[in-house]
Amino acid sequence: MKKITNYLYYIVMAGLLVWFAYSKGWILANFTSVTPQQAIVLLENDDNITLLDVRTPEEFRSGHLRDATLIPLGKLETNLNKLAPSKNKKILVYCRSGNRSVAASRILEKHGFTPLNIKEGIVGLMGAKAEIVK
Repeated sequence: MKKITNYLYYIVMAGLLVWFAYSKGWILANFTSVTPQQAIVLLENDDNITLLDVRTPEEFRSGHLRDATLIPLGKLETNLNKLAPSKNKKILVYCRSGNRSVAASRILEKHGFTPLNIKEGIVGLMGAKAEIVK
């Protein structure tokens, strides 16, 4: 019985590890993730960029990047038409800490967009001294 319990423990732990790596975009990701510093450089130097905030409206009102479009993650798939003009642009995607933006990047990639997930989200962007507006 103890061998079975140990075996199940390792199966569950392996499953949790795979789920965690997937949710962070470390595995099975068909999109690129960039650091907050790389995102700032892209925003300053690349005119072929759209900025997407996938946080809640309350989070957005508390501070966001200038010119960001707000589409909360839970409403993204039904509001992709708002991003249609950006179909041929890179879309920098951010949330608070980088988890929701991974999920959003997966949705965007599935629908033919070119997402760039910002690691660490707005928390990392603020640490990198990005300009935050209210």
